[in-house]
Amino acid sequence: MKHIKDSVHDHIEVAGVAQDLLDTPEVQRLRHVKQLGTAGLVYPSANHSRFEHSLGVYHLATQALRHLRVEGRQAERVRAAALLHDVGHTPFSHNIESIIEHHTGKYHDDVHELLDTGTVGDILRAHDLDPDKVADLVAGDGELGQVVSGELDVDRMDYLLRDAHHTGVPYGTIDHGRLVRELRFVDGELVLAEGNVQTAESLLLARALMNPTVYNHHVARIGKTMLRRATEHLLENDVVTPETLRRMDDHDLIVALRTFDGTRGFADRLSYRDLYKRGIWAEMRDVADDVIDASREQIHEWETEIAVQAEVDVDEVLLDIPSRPKMKESSTRVIVNGEIRPLDQQSTLVGALETAQRDQWRFGVYAPASVAERVGNAAVRELGLDIDGALVQDVRHGIHARLDEFE
Repeated sequence: MKHIKDSVHDHIEVAGVAQDLLDTPEVQRLRHVKQLGTAGLVYPSANHSRFEHSLGVYHLATQALRHLRVEGRQAERVRAAALLHDVGHTPFSHNIESIIEHHTGKYHDDVHELLDTGTVGDILRAHDLDPDKVADLVAGDGELGQVVSGELDVDRMDYLLRDAHHTGVPYGTIDHGRLVRELRFVDGELVLAEGNVQTAESLLLARALMNPTVYNHHVARIGKTMLRRATEHLLENDVVTPETLRRMDDHDLIVALRTFDGTRGFADRLSYRDLYKRGIWAEMRDVADDVIDASREQIHEWETEIAVQAEVDVDEVLLDIPSRPKMKESSTRVIVNGEIRPLDQQSTLVGALETAQRDQWRFGVYAPASVAERVGNAAVRELGLDIDGALVQDVRHGIHARLDEFE
């Protein structure tokens, strides 16, 4: 057994299959993948990694299994899945995951091949664990898969706590001890026991508050969009293959970007925080549905047209269109008066948070500071946005003035 000092959970005991998996290359790679990707450009102390998060998820999974009275090989399988749940992550965590998915059809939780081969596969089989069944748990399949990946999973509990701790933002602080203790299986569903509506609401509220202040902060989004454009250039020019990119860490990707002439400028800007600025930062009500739901190909066409109108290089125009807001946690199941109910049917707070998410949604157009206003005005014309040039300027200068304190 190993004892590891953790900044969030104090001491973590690692034993069994997890202890043997700990020093595999697949798990150790996660030391070099930042948990929050480009959010570190906003919060300098947010340098925590997927490795320490994986340890935290393992720790909470161990506690949850104890309260759920799951033992033996089933429990060992879940503990392995908890430690391995992020081995499929790309460099900079979720920031370039959509690019990898576009080229390979795989998200970070599609790890069947990764767990079946190499050292990880050998260790799992040595402990009489089927790699495919462990990978199924990582994807959230089956009753016990809900512990690792679901509305009440220990993954979400750890990252909210850990991200709040390392950014210094208090909104992600949750009563994880109570959440873990109150988990129950009822008819194959993972639910919170009677009297825990507020406990479930606290999880939703934490996520809803962390979204605009950390996960979707405008500086983090600008950095992410720049990183995506640069990474696409690497793939388009056969500098790296999608599979090679998937197994890189953060340092590998920055080196690749800096080495290739076509992406060196992006690498320098990201490394030295010389980021693009907002030409547009528009609310959902000001953006047409066909823009919100646009395909990758359509977005690239618009970027090209906007660049022509603004008389700038196409790499100086970046459109950032988030997906429509959704709140997965709203379907969290709680027991009320002996009946299992989805939280959104029991809590009036859910509706308010869903409205808040729509209000917080923003469409961004980014460009170098010297041409940001020109690019913003060209984007308004090209996309037919329901805002005028004066408002573009107001958005740039007014909102910047309020949010620069976070930069």
